[in-house]
Amino acid sequence: MTYDLLWKRAKRRVSAVVAYLDVAATTRVDPRVAEVVLHWMTEDFGNAGSRTHEYGARAKKAVQQARSFIASTVSAKTEEVIFTSGATESNNIALLGLAPHGELTGRKHIITSAIEHKAVLEPLTHLRDARGFEVDFLSPGPSGRITADAVLERLRPDTLVVSLMHVNNETGVIQPVAELADKLCATPTYLHVDAAQGYGKVPSDLMAPIDLISISGHKIGAPKGVGALVTRRRGWDKVPLEPIMFGGGQERKLRPGTLAVPLIMGLCEAAKLFTEGRETWEREAEAMRERILAALSTTRFHINGDSEHSVPHILNVSFDELNAEALIVRLKDQVAIATGSACTSASYTPSHVLQAMGLDDSVAANGLRLSWFPSQTADFDPLPLAETIARMQPTGS
Repeated sequence: MTYDLLWKRAKRRVSAVVAYLDVAATTRVDPRVAEVVLHWMTEDFGNAGSRTHEYGARAKKAVQQARSFIASTVSAKTEEVIFTSGATESNNIALLGLAPHGELTGRKHIITSAIEHKAVLEPLTHLRDARGFEVDFLSPGPSGRITADAVLERLRPDTLVVSLMHVNNETGVIQPVAELADKLCATPTYLHVDAAQGYGKVPSDLMAPIDLISISGHKIGAPKGVGALVTRRRGWDKVPLEPIMFGGGQERKLRPGTLAVPLIMGLCEAAKLFTEGRETWEREAEAMRERILAALSTTRFHINGDSEHSVPHILNVSFDELNAEALIVRLKDQVAIATGSACTSASYTPSHVLQAMGLDDSVAANGLRLSWFPSQTADFDPLPLAETIARMQPTGS
């Protein structure tokens, strides 16, 4: 059975069940990407580390071409990109890998935000609790946006790194990483940006002189399990990272292990396709947002986060007098949505992001995240969704 047939059957089976509005958790792999991955799994299947035959040589050359393309999307040099399993690993390498330099130089102060993904919060909490670092967790206020000035006010001579996400995974609010990069590049403080949600979507921001950028492939139509860490030089100086794993020395001795050539090539293909179609994607994603908001106008709701500084495909809303978990259960046959990060979806506690924004617990515990890709939700009609919600809300309130 061909992959194309399998894909068509899977598409019919999924689309017959629910509309998928959870692309902030993961996108569906683009079939063109899947074809590339399959090719590098079954035909050009060589190990990029094999130097004695053509199979390995082809794999090595392909990986280098992929590295060069990913670098170009963030205005970096080819040698400044290392491939990882995704943004979580990239975040850990960036933050834990900087720790020895901080300890050696006495620069053990770190600035971050309270709305970061757990893949940043947990490594930094480890550095605080186990290794004596001081970490400032900034809260953004109801807008969900940290200002560059708020970061700079906390900056100290011993500040090792600022870690600020590009786009918040729950609210879609864009953080001022480009502005911050311009202001930090003249200081000894490094800037790390978790760009899992923003990579490809707001490309101009990531062209700024950001020292460390974490990328995840499965947010743009690539497979799960592949990403990259950009380690941009400052002039001739490398970011002083130490490896956190050992064994083989691949990826410039920062990330050991056999390179996942099929996944890397899938990431490259997805990045190319997204780059080529980004303007169309943005226009259609914004049109979908307007349709959803128009439909929801029949309900009582409010948007969580600053709509003026947000990506077009993520919307976080709370509905008056409705429990989010109960609503998800009621809507499970209509639409796939989430209360927040997929990494914390098993927990029914209030969102740490919405709490950090200073929202009431009744709101923080009931925020719903809707996220979409136009190509994957082209047939979605938001009116039945809004009608169901309106019926569930108490009348006369």
